[in-house]
Amino acid sequence: MAFLNLIRYQNLLMLAFMQLIFRYGFLKLQNVPLALAEWQYGLLVLSTVLLAAAGYVINDIFDQDTDIENRPKEIIVGQKITETTAYNIYFALNITGVVIGFYLSNVILKPGFAAIFILIAATLYMYATSLKQMLLLGNIVVALLLSFSVIIIGIFDLYPVIDQANQPIMSNLFSILLDFAIFAFMINLIREIVKDLEDKKGDESQGMKTVAIVFGINKTSKLASILGLIPVAFLLVYINNYFVANNLLATTIYAFVFIVGPLLFFSIKIWPAKTKKEFSKLSLLLKWILFFGIISIAVITLNIKYNA
Repeated sequence: MAFLNLIRYQNLLMLAFMQLIFRYGFLKLQNVPLALAEWQYGLLVLSTVLLAAAGYVINDIFDQDTDIENRPKEIIVGQKITETTAYNIYFALNITGVVIGFYLSNVILKPGFAAIFILIAATLYMYATSLKQMLLLGNIVVALLLSFSVIIIGIFDLYPVIDQANQPIMSNLFSILLDFAIFAFMINLIREIVKDLEDKKGDESQGMKTVAIVFGINKTSKLASILGLIPVAFLLVYINNYFVANNLLATTIYAFVFIVGPLLFFSIKIWPAKTKKEFSKLSLLLKWILFFGIISIAVITLNIKYNA
């Protein structure tokens, strides 16, 4: 699809990878029934990716002016494809994603769950047209949508097969998914703020009111630094209570080397950062932290399996 540049391909691939890791690196290794067949779970991943791609398209349509300032080499709408074509692609992606969601909702005998996919599409549209211009609200919405792509796995693959006998273990698995969803939310919220810093010049020229514009680069950089320490604190408690307490040495080392350490490095480096290049590198670092955080679910599962 020509309207998606390499960075966005990577984001969509990571979204798909995340959902696949949670099923095949975690849920499939548990002794529990799952609601969706393999190909049906593939459809769930596809639907999520299609809706996310539609979100990128509508964002490109409404961001044409700011992209001229922020990312002149990445402009697609208005240069490589017409706005009309972009809208057609947007509607095709959304309709396909929602139709798949409607099918899956009926597969698990919960037709009302189709509203989830409609709500995701509507929220992405509202974000592109208005929410992103509201102070911090747009950042929170994007972060919530990413974290929900973890929770939706439990909604469609676990919830439909819960019964009285397996309720305790299913609740525990749901709790683990929620933990990772919260982690994804925190990291992505910080990354959205860093992206605001990176795009400050173009956003300001369009009269937007992002955190970076309202509070300035210095204060926003320090805010991002402090926010980066919050997941570090939670992770240290989590590592002590679950990994160290259960003698999961490999998982403990992994968490410190690939997640906690890089987060501390981010918090130190973002504090004095001032240039677009610095913010771009730190945004990429957060993406890698999120990536390794996703993989950690498989590391934890395998460490428990072979430690037992």
